[in-house]
Amino acid sequence: MISEKLYFSCDRVLSHRQLACCHSYCGLPLHGKDMLIYSNVDPEQKALLLTGHHAEISAMTFGRGGSSILCSASADYIIVWDIELCQRQTQEGKVAAGTVIGTLLGEVIYLSFCFSNERVAACSGVTVHVLSSKRQDVISTLTSLLGSLTSAEFCPWNKDILVTTSEDRTFTIWDLKTETVCFQSFVLSACPLLSMLFSEENRLLIMGSTDGQVWCFTLPDDCKCHLVMKMDLQNMQRRYEKRRGHGNLQAGSVTNLLEPSATCKVEISRPVFKMALCRPSPGSSAGHNMDNSWLCIGSSDGLYVVNLATAELITVHYFKDYPNLSITTAGSWSVSPAGDNSMVCLVSSLFTSCVVLLEFRLCDLGSICARVEGFSVFPSSPLLPLSPLNASFKKKEANHPNKKGVFKEHPLVFHSKVKSSGYNCVPRRIMFSPKTNIEKNPPGKKAIRNTGLLPRDYPSDSAAPTISHILLNTGNKPVSCLQYSGDGKHILCGPGDNLVLLYRSSLSGDPAVYTGHDKMVRCVSWSLGRKWWLSASEDRSVRIWTLGRSEPAIIMGNSMFSTSIPCAQFYYLDKFLLLASGPSLHLCLYNVDIRHDDIKRYQQRSFVKLTGCFTTTSASNITAMSAVNDFFSHIVLACTSDRSVQVFDMNEGKVASQISDAHSRAIHCITQNKGSMFCTQTPDSYNLFLTSAITDGVKIWDLRDLRCVRRYDNHLNRCHPCLSAISPCGRFFASGSEDSCAYVYDIRSSSYLHKLQRHSDTVLSVTFNPASSELLTGTLDGKLRLFRSSSGACLSHDTSGAVHSVPNMTV
Repeated sequence: MISEKLYFSCDRVLSHRQLACCHSYCGLPLHGKDMLIYSNVDPEQKALLLTGHHAEISAMTFGRGGSSILCSASADYIIVWDIELCQRQTQEGKVAAGTVIGTLLGEVIYLSFCFSNERVAACSGVTVHVLSSKRQDVISTLTSLLGSLTSAEFCPWNKDILVTTSEDRTFTIWDLKTETVCFQSFVLSACPLLSMLFSEENRLLIMGSTDGQVWCFTLPDDCKCHLVMKMDLQNMQRRYEKRRGHGNLQAGSVTNLLEPSATCKVEISRPVFKMALCRPSPGSSAGHNMDNSWLCIGSSDGLYVVNLATAELITVHYFKDYPNLSITTAGSWSVSPAGDNSMVCLVSSLFTSCVVLLEFRLCDLGSICARVEGFSVFPSSPLLPLSPLNASFKKKEANHPNKKGVFKEHPLVFHSKVKSSGYNCVPRRIMFSPKTNIEKNPPGKKAIRNTGLLPRDYPSDSAAPTISHILLNTGNKPVSCLQYSGDGKHILCGPGDNLVLLYRSSLSGDPAVYTGHDKMVRCVSWSLGRKWWLSASEDRSVRIWTLGRSEPAIIMGNSMFSTSIPCAQFYYLDKFLLLASGPSLHLCLYNVDIRHDDIKRYQQRSFVKLTGCFTTTSASNITAMSAVNDFFSHIVLACTSDRSVQVFDMNEGKVASQISDAHSRAIHCITQNKGSMFCTQTPDSYNLFLTSAITDGVKIWDLRDLRCVRRYDNHLNRCHPCLSAISPCGRFFASGSEDSCAYVYDIRSSSYLHKLQRHSDTVLSVTFNPASSELLTGTLDGKLRLFRSSSGACLSHDTSGAVHSVPNMTV
C-alpha cells in the first residue's frame, strides 16, 4: 500500500523544512544553497542541479495543478524556476536560470502559489508578502500583530482571499483587494497551527496543529467562519484500534525491557504536518465504493486517512509496519496527488539526514472500505413459519353438535328487540297517512362537510421552515416529547410531568388533557390509522388512548415491567406494540375495544398478549428504539447503554448485527427516515437513520452497510438529551440545542443550514409536520414554538389524499 520509490541521503537534517513535490518532480536542497530536482516518473533520469541562491534555502514549493513551476526562497532571493525550461538549458550546455521575484524579504519559512500560478505568498516572520510569479513585484504586504506566521494559502474559489496561520494559535482571513482583515479566529488550541487545506467541494477550511488537532470551518462569501467539526488524531486512533480489536495502541507505546510483563504507554503528540484530499477516479474500485472525501494527514509516525464527513479514521499506515522503508519518524511532509489513483509524498526524517519519496496507492485503500453486506428496512424474504410476526389471536370456533340427527334449538324471533303486539294500546283510527311535499334540502340544515385542510402533496421542493409563527406556553415543565399525527392535524405533547396534552396542529384552542400516569411521560406515539395513541411513563406503565375518551382503553401496569419504559410505539402496520424495558424488547399483540355496555361497564374488553421478549446481546439497558410502522419491515433498531446500536431481525427474533461504540456516550435519540403519507422518497433513502448522544453530536448511518455517512457538530449538547427529527421530504433534519436555538441541517452537508433563534431556553424536542412544511420545537421551560416555511404548501379541501401509500418495495 505504501512503497518507497526514491531514497536521498542529504548532508544535513531537513526536518521542519518545506520541501517540494508534485506529480512529476520532487526537489530538495543540496549543500544548503543549491537544489536537486528528481523525476518521479523516471527514477533513472539524472537529477537537475539548480544554483542561484547565496543563502541557505528555507522553503520550496511547486505550482498548482501539476505545474512544473518551482519557487524557492532564502534570506536573499525568492526565485521562480521553470523546470522544463531549465532541463532544456542544461541539455544545451547552458546554466539553468530562474526569475527573481523578491529580494531581502527575510527568512521565508513557507511558500504557496495561487491556483492560477500568477501569485506567490511568502511567509517571513509576522509578515506575508504577496508577489508576482512573472516579475519582481510585491503586490501586497500583510502584517500579523500577534505572532509569527506558519503558513499561508490562497482560497481556490475566491482569488482575492488569503488565509494565514500563526504561532498565536489563530488564523486570519485577508482581503487582498483592500489589504484588510476579514475575519480573525479565536484561539483554537494550546499549540501553534501548522498546516492548512481548502476543500472546494464543501467550501471548508481545514486547520491542523502541532498537537494533532484538526478543525473544519465553513468559509462563506462574507468570510464569517463557523466551526463545523473538530477532530483529534489521538482519540480517533484509539477508537480505530478498539474497532480493530487491538488491546494496545500501536503508536506511542514503549515496552519496558526490565519488566517484560509490564507495558508502559507513553503518549506522544501527532503533529499535523501536511494534509491533502484523496480523490480516486470514479472508474476505480476505490472511487466507486467511496461515498465521501478522504482526508490524508501526514504526521510523525505515519499517514492517517480520515473520512471527512464522519470524522472517523479509515486506516493508519505506520512507518514501523513497513520494514522496507528507510524512515521511522517524519519531520516534514510534502504531498501531491498523482495519476492512476495514487499520491506521492516526499517525507524527511526527524532525526536523520535522509529523505524518501513514498507512493501511496488508493486502489488498495478502496478494498479496505468496500461495502459490507448490510440490511434493508424493506423485507427481502417472506415470514418464516415460526416467526414472531406471524402471531395472532386465536379465533373462537363454533360449537357443532356431536350426534347426528340432533338439531340445535333456535329462537323463533331473531331480532334483538321485539315490539309489543299492541294489546295495551288504543286502536289506530288511521292506518296509513302518506307524506307529501317533502323538501329534499330543508333550509337551515346544511350538509356536514369535512373542513379539514390537507395539502395534496407535501411540498418536497420547499425551503426549510425558518419563520417563527406561533409561541405557546404549556407551563413551567420541560417538553420531553412531541409528535404529530400521521395526517398532521393533531399534536401530542409530553410536558415533563404525568400529563399528556393533545393540541390541534394550529395550536389554537385549549388542549385536551389526559391524566393517569404517576410519573413523567417519556414517550408518546400515534398509531398509523390515527384511531388511538399510546404514552409510556417512568411509572413503568403504558396506556393506549382513543380520541374523545378521557379514560385509557388499555393499561399495561407496572407489574409487567421491572424498569421504566424509555420508548414504546406501534409496529408492523399497527399489528403489534413494541416496548423497551431494561435490556429487553417486548412484542405484544393487542385488541382495542371501545364498545360501551352499561351492564358490563367494568369488564375490560381490550386486552394485550405478550408475543415475544428479545434481549440485547450485552444485556445492556435500551436507551432508545426505532422501527418503521408505515409499511411492513422486519428491522428494529435499539440503542443500548454500552454505546452500541443493535439491529433486531424480528422475522427471526434475534439480534442480526450491531454497531459497537457508535458514540462516545450512550445514545439518547434514534430516528429513522420514515417519510410521510403525503411524500414519497427513493427506496434507498428509507435506510438512513440518525443517532444523537450528549457531547458527541449527531451521526447519520446507512443501514445497508451499517456505517456512519456523516456527522454534525454545530449544535450545543452537553448535558440535556436534545432530540432530533428528519423532515418528511428527507432533505433536512432538525436538532435541539442548549444555546436556546434549534438547528436545521441539510442532510447532504455537515454544516447547519439555519439557526432558529428566539427561544427562551434549551430546545429539547423537535418534530416536523408530515403534511406541511412546519417545524415544532419544545423548550426546557415548557414553551412551544411553530416555524413555517417561507413558501407555504398548496392546501385543498379534499381529504382523500390522506391515504397511506406504501413506497416501492424494490431496492
